[in-house]
Order: sequence, then C-alpha cells, then structure tokens
Amino acid sequence: MSVISVKNLSKSFKVKQKEKGFIGSVKSIIQPNYKVIKAVNDISFQVDEGEVVAFIGPNGAGKSTTIKMLTGILYPDSGHIDVLGIDPTKARKKLAYEIGTVFGQKEQLWMHLTAYDNFKFFSAIYDIPEKEAEKRIEELSKLFDLEKFINTPVRNLSLGQRVRCEFVASLIHKPKVLFLDEPTIGLDPVVKENVRKLIKKMNKEYHTTIFLTSHDISDIEKLCKRVIIINDGTIVMDDSMSNLKYHYMDKKIIEVKLKSKINFNNVKGIKVLKEKENNSRLEINTNETNLTTILKFINPENIIDINISNIPLEEIISAIYRKE
Repeated sequence: MSVISVKNLSKSFKVKQKEKGFIGSVKSIIQPNYKVIKAVNDISFQVDEGEVVAFIGPNGAGKSTTIKMLTGILYPDSGHIDVLGIDPTKARKKLAYEIGTVFGQKEQLWMHLTAYDNFKFFSAIYDIPEKEAEKRIEELSKLFDLEKFINTPVRNLSLGQRVRCEFVASLIHKPKVLFLDEPTIGLDPVVKENVRKLIKKMNKEYHTTIFLTSHDISDIEKLCKRVIIINDGTIVMDDSMSNLKYHYMDKKIIEVKLKSKINFNNVKGIKVLKEKENNSRLEINTNETNLTTILKFINPENIIDINISNIPLEEIISAIYRKE
C-alpha cells in the first residue's frame, strides 16, 4: 500500500540578483533583478508502507525542498502530494499527527529541560493522554536505552545521547512515516552504528515507513533497500539498493604513501587517478580484484600511510546523471 504519492511536483524560488559593490546594492533596492530557480522540476514517485527509502543527491539538488513540501512546510507550484491519504497543502496540522521528523542539523528539544520533560511536553502537544504518554515514554526509553540519562538536562547530554532523544521525541505520537534528514551527521562511528540499529529496529517493530536523506553512504547501504536520486530538481534514478551497489558501489578509493614507488599501471582492477612521487590515489574495482590482493601487491612493509574509502556519493550521483 502506498503511503507517499508524488505526481508531477514542481517548486521554484525567485532569488534577487545583486551586482558587486555599493552601486550594485543601491540598484538592487531601487530596481531589483530577480532570477527564477527551479528547485524541484516535475518529479513523481511513490513509497509503500514499511519501506526504508533513501532520497539522495548533491547539495542544492532539491532534497530538502521536496521534504518540506511532503511535510507541509512549503507549498508546491504545481503537482499533487498525498501522504497517508492527506494533502499536506490542505491539512498540515492533521498530517503532523501522523508523521515524525528528525533533522540532524536542527534540534527540536528544549535544551534546559530534561529528556523526560521534553517527552512530556511533546506528548501534550500531540494530545496524548497522561497514562498513555507515560507508557509510551517508558517503552521508547527502553528501546533507545535512555534510562541512565532521561532525567538529565538535554544541554548536558553528549551528541549521541541527544540524537537518541530526538528520535524518541519524534516517535512519541507513533508516526506512521518518519522523515530523517542527515540523522547521523556529526556522530562518531560507534554512535552512528547504534543509531542505524535503532532505525532498523523501529522499522521492524513498528513498521514505520522511513524516508531518509544522507550524504553518508554507510547510512544508505545499511538501512535502505531502495534509492531515489535527485539532481538539479529532477529524479535521475529510482532503483533498488542492490542494483545501485552492483553498478556503482563496486569501487573503492585507496590513497597510499609509500617508502618506494610502485608502478600500478596495467595492474588488473586498479585505475591510477593521481600520482606524485611516492603518493598515489587509486580506484579499485572490487569486481575484478579485492583489497587483500591489492595490499599484498603493495606490501604492507612498504606503506607509510594508507586510507581506504568509498567513492564519494557526489561522484556516484554525477556518474549516474551523466549516464542519463
């Protein structure tokens, strides 16, 4: 069953253009010049109940604008949105009772209140009866392991603890759809992994539909079975995670500094991206070789420093966009 339906959605913004210097500032006041930017351009997609979908793209691609329209914060210029049978442009308040949001770069908790008092506050906002609110807080506190600091002011919590509290605040009213915008940004690797496990758990236990945006490939790989890619306001790919991984995530980047230089040219599975003296940046095709074989070829005793990473998400998106 579809819980999010978007058809031919578009949104433009009129941005004032200013010339350089004082004269340019005066001209922009007396005779302003505007440029229309198409943030979202005729996009359509559906999300089924219980899905965990990644909605990704480079900065300025239209991700946040789309989420704001889905949640009723912005109105579209044209097109139709249906979230849980509700049109966000006509019944934003009604929709707010059915959805939750977690924005990694924007806190919704009151810093001077304890986590518990915050949860009571949000329970009151959503008109949750006292007994039901207490039961819900207890249930979520156990799920997110908050017991040790639930009565501590939020300002005194670590970043990882605050993020867990943000999730509880967003789930207090049992939303059917949860919008996550960069939920793990700024977190250390251990906390990131814990947050991912919690997202998986609530999706499994509560059958919550998750709509996720992230620049962290690990978030997408470990949480999502489907990926929608948007660039320049247009959807350029809507496919399964397994298909995306097979075609675009089968490469690694190795940056290595060696004691003595090695010739990587014509080595199977290695593409030399950059070389300078004993420093090399290599692209490894893991379908043709594996990292163990590469490390043996390099010889660990010859390595001064090495960094292994995924291809940046922006590069993957650019490759897909160019292919389109």
